[in-house]
Amino acid sequence: MDLDLTGRKALVTGSTGGIGYAIAKELCDLGAEVGINGRTPERVEAALAKLRGEAKAGRAFAAAGTVATAEGVAALVRAVPDVDILVNNTGIFEPKPFFEIPDEDWQRFFEVNVMSGVRLSRAYTPGMAARGWGRVIFISSESGLNTPTEMVHYGMTKTAQLAISRGLAQTVAGSGVTVNSVLPGPTLSEGVADFMIQMAGGKADADLDAMGRAFVAEHRPSSLIRRLARVEEVANLVAYLCSPAASATTGAALRVDGGVVQGIA
Repeated sequence: MDLDLTGRKALVTGSTGGIGYAIAKELCDLGAEVGINGRTPERVEAALAKLRGEAKAGRAFAAAGTVATAEGVAALVRAVPDVDILVNNTGIFEPKPFFEIPDEDWQRFFEVNVMSGVRLSRAYTPGMAARGWGRVIFISSESGLNTPTEMVHYGMTKTAQLAISRGLAQTVAGSGVTVNSVLPGPTLSEGVADFMIQMAGGKADADLDAMGRAFVAEHRPSSLIRRLARVEEVANLVAYLCSPAASATTGAALRVDGGVVQGIA
């Protein structure tokens, strides 16, 4: 199986930690040159230092800057004019009852979770098509299929990503560029771990595995793995989709949700 990404340049948004960092590491391990993106140079440099000590093959470079605004995306594209692989990972979430979500929150979630990927894909995909090879990945969520009652605005953005991904795949049909969505389920990212530690009264030695299993049992009882996924498990699927081996997979929404979504398609 050809997983070699040597000579390919990638950009992973929101990659200073969590799922994004795990994806960046996997792409580096496959030989890619990977841009680490985050809002501040300090966080990016910290992630770079960590990655350089862990990655096996490729190399990483700083790609600091917000992708939550049109101006931020434009600045990032000026700094990194071309990539072969784009992973639209940046996203925010916040539980809030539907009737308490103001217009500003709906707009903010749409700008960050949806328009960041739209703008970056619009900037980078034409170059991929002109060169005859490219990969675009949208990190959606099982919430894009199972709208979470506790954060409808988040679910809306994840559903929107599925439509954009499919539409973009159709737009570049036959070009050598593939476009796919990946739908993680509940995942033990650093942010989720911090949240669970807070729930445990700030105890750094909290049993996160047990807490994760309890969360899944209560809030995602349809899960078949009965636990939180690991960020590496999500990154493995993304890395495969970015590789030459996945050349016939495009326009797809692939789940790494632990079986939370109750369906066979």
